Amino acid sequence: MKVAFVGKGGSGKTTLSSLFTRHLAARGLPVVAIDADINQHMGVALGLDEDRCAKIPAMGDHLPEIKDWLRGDNPRVPSADAMVKTTPPGSGSRLLRLRGDDPIHALGQEVDGVTLLATGPFNDDDLGVACYHSKTGAVELYLNHLVDGPGEYVVVDMTAGADTFASGLFTRFDLMFLVAEPTRKGVGVYRQYTEYARDYDVAIAVVGNKVQSDDDVAYLREHVGDDLLTWVGQSAAVRAFEQGRQGAVLEDANTAALDTMLAALDARPKDWGKFQRQAVEFHVKNARSWANRATGRDLEQQVDPDFRFPAVSVV
Repeated sequence: MKVAFVGKGGSGKTTLSSLFTRHLAARGLPVVAIDADINQHMGVALGLDEDRCAKIPAMGDHLPEIKDWLRGDNPRVPSADAMVKTTPPGSGSRLLRLRGDDPIHALGQEVDGVTLLATGPFNDDDLGVACYHSKTGAVELYLNHLVDGPGEYVVVDMTAGADTFASGLFTRFDLMFLVAEPTRKGVGVYRQYTEYARDYDVAIAVVGNKVQSDDDVAYLREHVGDDLLTWVGQSAAVRAFEQGRQGAVLEDANTAALDTMLAALDARPKDWGKFQRQAVEFHVKNARSWANRATGRDLEQQVDPDFRFPAVSVV
């Protein structure tokens, strides 16, 4: 299952995405975590020191190699230069399995049963000439080509705000957890997301964060209604994690919230046909908008109408 954590800056989405990742790994479940935020903090939140985080190869810096490997011998994609972030898989493309033996997962850092991938931060060469979508394009290609089975998880910490909707990346998930504080700003991002997602059959569940009282819960429920799935309260254990102290145990109520989130994710139906249709839709839209002009090719020809994702067995 593919899940994204989204929300406004400072809402705690990195904290919750790392808690959820730890929750999965503690149960022995296979999980890949991807730090796709412009502020790269997920590694530290998972317990890595800053030196180890700095040594994680950036997916965004390896985009040509990622494209070249994924295109395989797909005749519709003759070179890495002809491949853009929305290019969907077709006959001859190489598909990924979670934590597989491939050059993309090889970029990851193993930490406590989790494979951590990172898009990478802006560097000096990017400043003033590039947008962060040049980094997250590697994540979109990864998700487009990943065949994840039941009981397998990809957890992506996304950029803050509604920037997720600047590409088709928001359709690549089985569920999006929108982290919202019980404030006007917190629920404002919820309104943006639901408005943008309305026409695309994207599942969004709200997870309240920094909840201190029943009044906070009531406020969230008033503004997001039945989309409020669960909430997380103030946590001494989370503070200990953030300070680098080991051995802290998450409070029962907050652990129960993570269990609720996992149950909601596992309950989502897997619709590979819809997944591919949406990939094609956004690829065609991007081709007509900018990608044909940028590459000097008709990228709509990359769509393979006969392609189907293979069936996967239960883990």
